[in-house]
Amino acid sequence: MERVFKKLKGDKWIWIIVILLSVWSILAVYSSTGTLAYKEGHGTETYLIKHFTIIFAGLVLMYFSHLLDYRYYAGISKILMIITIPLLLYTLLFTNSVNDANRWVTIPVINQTFQTSDMAKLALITFLARMLTRKQENIKDVKSAFVPIMGSVCVVIILIAIANMSTAIMLFAVSILLLLIGRISVKQIAYVSIAGVFLLTLVVLLGPRRQTYISRVETFMGKGEPDPDKEFQATQAKIAIATGGLFGKGPGNSTQRNLLPHPYSDFIFAIIIEEYGAVGGVVLAAMYLILMFRCIRIVTQSPKAFGALLAAGLGFSLTIQAFGNMAVAVGLGPVTGVPLPLVSMGGTSILFTSVAFGIILSVSRNIEELKQKGQGKLPNDDRKVKDKVIVGEIPAMA
Repeated sequence: MERVFKKLKGDKWIWIIVILLSVWSILAVYSSTGTLAYKEGHGTETYLIKHFTIIFAGLVLMYFSHLLDYRYYAGISKILMIITIPLLLYTLLFTNSVNDANRWVTIPVINQTFQTSDMAKLALITFLARMLTRKQENIKDVKSAFVPIMGSVCVVIILIAIANMSTAIMLFAVSILLLLIGRISVKQIAYVSIAGVFLLTLVVLLGPRRQTYISRVETFMGKGEPDPDKEFQATQAKIAIATGGLFGKGPGNSTQRNLLPHPYSDFIFAIIIEEYGAVGGVVLAAMYLILMFRCIRIVTQSPKAFGALLAAGLGFSLTIQAFGNMAVAVGLGPVTGVPLPLVSMGGTSILFTSVAFGIILSVSRNIEELKQKGQGKLPNDDRKVKDKVIVGEIPAMA
């Protein structure tokens, strides 16, 4: 084990959490895909092998992402943003609707679907961290700093919101948190919050999925006559949780997996509680809380503002998404299509989540290397100057 961890740089606790979540994901997905396999005429092992392959590919991506110096992600984020906005537009305008939403692009040759919002989340958070770092000297200036930063945030979030409101709201919340950490004035953040809520409300009321959004909120709020069809998913998830008890029915013994439409993705947390009990649910939630704690620790130790903002933004994004998924499963929020990071069955979601973990670990690895060299943490007053120098070291990418 020591030999393995010598090759895995960065925060060891994050590596342990990633491995535990990956193993738990394989067990939960294998258990919850029985009905899907029966309907499509495949063996359950088919989905197990496919999911294991994606998890393995994600771990490989995470490993190579954490080896790359996190400062290079400043330049990569700019390239990603240039690709992301046209790709989101293309997804909305030219792709086929699946479940009343245009979220997926089919990759030629391999014929696999690709959810563009997964890349957009990573692109926006890394780009926002880069912009906040580069604009620190005139961060209070509206024209040179505030408008360019918020322009990119608003464009990406609105393009995502048209097809995927839950992801857009979570990403908007992460952006606000990054603005707070990045020393944007409270007054400007208040303006952003008001403008963001107004724009998202317009999408809800006037967008192509307005009926879906309004219906889900009304169902959650209990307005109008009860509709068993609309409440079916939430009801079955509550039954799974209620019958799980304290210690659960045991791995592979879920019954609600045969009734829930998406027990392997959107409602996998309900299946986990049914099989592993409330204890299993608490342990899983604790893993994400520990992850956030370790990310905050990386933020406080990072000598560079860019590294701190990267760890904070990606850490908040993963944690908010995780608890958003859990909240829906236990009936604390309207039904959404947000997966549980690194646990729900998926393709691009797992891969981009793995890259996000890799970037966080890259920041942590840099901190460890500085400590080994005896450089320690730089004073806060030196962060702005040092970050300007670091970004300048990679002119071809920045």
